[in-house]
Amino acid sequence: MSDQHLLVSLQDGVLTLTINRPAKRNALSLALLDDLAATLNAHAADPGLRAAVITAAGDRCFAAGGDLDELDSARTEADAADMSRRGRAALDTVRQFPLPVVGALNGLALGGGAELAMACDLRIASRNAEIGFLQGQLNVTTAWGGGIDLCLAIGVPRALELFASARVIPAAEAGELGLVNYVCQAEQTLNDGLAEFLRPWLQRSPRVLRGFKSITKAARLTLHAEVAPVEEGELAVTWAHQDHWDAVAAAAARRKSGRQRD
Repeated sequence: MSDQHLLVSLQDGVLTLTINRPAKRNALSLALLDDLAATLNAHAADPGLRAAVITAAGDRCFAAGGDLDELDSARTEADAADMSRRGRAALDTVRQFPLPVVGALNGLALGGGAELAMACDLRIASRNAEIGFLQGQLNVTTAWGGGIDLCLAIGVPRALELFASARVIPAAEAGELGLVNYVCQAEQTLNDGLAEFLRPWLQRSPRVLRGFKSITKAARLTLHAEVAPVEEGELAVTWAHQDHWDAVAAAAARRKSGRQRD
């Protein structure tokens, strides 16, 4: 893996992929997403595998969005559509992995990070984790299938409210909404919570877990096939629109002002 931005381990039938860019708040570059997809594909046929886990280094960020330096270079509708397809292809590998994939949220999952979290079949969260579809703050829509996953997870009305408000959801509320399936207890580490969550899975045979995933995957991908072209088209239009670039400039000015005050 280039510059070790993705760490990989395999133990007791569980494949763990750890995003390792803490200095950049574990931002999702397209190269990192490509590596994540390639790693999953490389392990898909492992007969002893029972589950995969996607998590991140540190205790602040699961992934605080896409890599801004990289995304800033996409200016036209065609550029945005290309970026959308490449990121979606990586996240589709998560969705289509033949065994259950768990997102272990160690901190903030924002924007593209929220889309990666929702691409996983299930999610657990540390008590300090938060998830937010912040795309609306930059006047763009979801890019990589996360909008579809959110509708599936919590229903269309609630999904629309989260898109439009662009608010950040703390772990406890995320659990109540159904965004995450398990929130760590007080004083419980994310690793301990993950072990507890996965314990019954490890009693199932790899073959039956593949069977369960096949059923849920088929149901899920039916909606993706229908709605993905709409999501990609809206992303391309909103990304290239001046409203988006005005919001990007305003956000950059706020960040610069904050650094100057520091």
